[in-house]
Amino acid sequence: MQNYYSHVKLFTKRFLLIFAFYQVCRVLFYLFNRSAFTDVSLKAFLGGIRFDFSALGFINLLFALLHLIPGNFKNNATYQRVLKVSFYVVNLAFMLTNFVDFEYFKFTGRRSTFSMITANGMENEIGGLVLSFLTEFWYFPVIAVLLAILLWKVLPNLQFSETEKFTKITLLKQSGIFILLMGIVFLLARGGWQKKPISIVTAVEYGSINQSALVLNTPFCILKTIGKKGNLDATKYYSEEELNTIFNPVLAFNSEEKPTKENVVIIILESFGRENIQCGQTPFLDSLITKSLFFENGFANGKLSIDAVPSTLSSIPSLMNQSLITSSYAVNKMYALPQVLKDNGYYTAFFHGAFNGSQNFDQYCNAIGFDNYFGKNEYVGPESFDGKWGVFDEDFFQFYCKKMGEFKQPFFTSIFSISSHNPYTIPEKYKGKFPKGTTKIQESIAYSDFALQKFFESAAKQDWFKNTLFVITADHTSSEPTAEKFRTNVGKFRVPILFYKPTDAALKGKLDKNFQQIDIMPSVLKHLNINTKIVTFGKPYQSNNDFVVYYLDNIYHYIDSDYYMAFDGKNAIGLYNFKEDELLKNNLLQKEPEVAKKMERFIKAYIQSFNERMINNELTIQ
Repeated sequence: MQNYYSHVKLFTKRFLLIFAFYQVCRVLFYLFNRSAFTDVSLKAFLGGIRFDFSALGFINLLFALLHLIPGNFKNNATYQRVLKVSFYVVNLAFMLTNFVDFEYFKFTGRRSTFSMITANGMENEIGGLVLSFLTEFWYFPVIAVLLAILLWKVLPNLQFSETEKFTKITLLKQSGIFILLMGIVFLLARGGWQKKPISIVTAVEYGSINQSALVLNTPFCILKTIGKKGNLDATKYYSEEELNTIFNPVLAFNSEEKPTKENVVIIILESFGRENIQCGQTPFLDSLITKSLFFENGFANGKLSIDAVPSTLSSIPSLMNQSLITSSYAVNKMYALPQVLKDNGYYTAFFHGAFNGSQNFDQYCNAIGFDNYFGKNEYVGPESFDGKWGVFDEDFFQFYCKKMGEFKQPFFTSIFSISSHNPYTIPEKYKGKFPKGTTKIQESIAYSDFALQKFFESAAKQDWFKNTLFVITADHTSSEPTAEKFRTNVGKFRVPILFYKPTDAALKGKLDKNFQQIDIMPSVLKHLNINTKIVTFGKPYQSNNDFVVYYLDNIYHYIDSDYYMAFDGKNAIGLYNFKEDELLKNNLLQKEPEVAKKMERFIKAYIQSFNERMINNELTIQ
């Protein structure tokens, strides 16, 4: 076994040596970009260790196998030479990608991803850019060469006395050690024992979002984005000057009235699409609609729960093939609703009854400025685990109501329900109490509506209730609508959205205006008379704009007034009057060219503005 231990020691030394070089790269990254980081904490550097080990685990899984697999064949001199050279070349190549961000970070404000390293969309310019980069920053390749030489010099070789006899007992012992060590490397690669492997947005756990790039390393970000289509193209339809005349996401609020200092509660209901309300399953929500400002044409900006939080709380739609929260843009700077309100004296908290870490909501909420996150781990109340997702809605909503009574006013809170998520489990004591409905989900929809009713009954007894603006929406539609109108590319995004304040008679009635999740943030700020300046891809309902934009199957979907357009990124492929033609049967693209031309002009500007600001990390006002 002494011989086998030599191989174990060899791999361990080489692995830890590369790890040490990663620390050098992080220090260099900080030194070259230190003006971008303020109040840097030791926690950021310590957190970086987890991401370094994760990147090294992925990169070296194969090398771990080649170093540690049982057998005496590994003692062959040629085998060892090839193994050393390949280990050196692969690890050096990944390590040196950090050098790109020594300078590029200054422009992007985040670590480079696979598409950035491979120059996606810049194939024609990359040769000249690389030459220019190497000429201007000549000291980067000099440092890289010195590190490469040093690494080769200190990279250890195999040392052992003699080849031992290989028996069945030896095989069993070596196999056991091999399995154990491979398991450790795999564990390092996924970032620990937690339910899901660490992702780019996990970096916010180790400091403010401004320090995320310091926690991360470039190889990790590349590995996490390989093969993913979430990276955007630098689409250029218009000049910057012309672009801003068509669509400008910068919105300034200049109210002459005093801020209302109302509490704000945003409730996101799981799968409560329009197909599931006003059909007998939601008597409480239906009654609340009659007392609220209800948007008859309300739309979600995504089809997944994970898309609803950025849309509703950050006014950022889901216009990528990957959700923002799990994309390389998750650590972009954002001036989202919780941070704006916190800057205006509000306490902010997010509630989600699922397991902490579910859909990375806790990490994202931390990134956008919430003071606290309350998940299943923080829940205090009767035993109420649904066996799958987390705490049943009724009990978690009561916990939510009770906690708000402890918060200093004014406060902003948001809660995301879970019980109407597949597998649609409701408490045993309520089996048979609610109507089954016409689809599998609708019994759980009725239960969640009941939980919502109980919440409002409890909330009405609280001293904060009358001074609170309630906003209710759904994250997305459900997966099995029966009515054909809810299966079109318009219908499958229809969700209820309402504004309700118990003491405000003005917030009552139905509006035919097109309204979407990303409109909630600017509408709330305008309602509260908060003077600020934000980047929003939506609009206040109080404005004259009437657009809605969402994305599905690589197609942009754009609604304005009575018209719906499908746009493939280059050309309009469909135009319909969706209010007269609910099933989208009559394509008006050739019949109404002026409408098509006007709408295509806007959606191009909208896409360009969205892509440029996401790519260039310009979601805040400089």
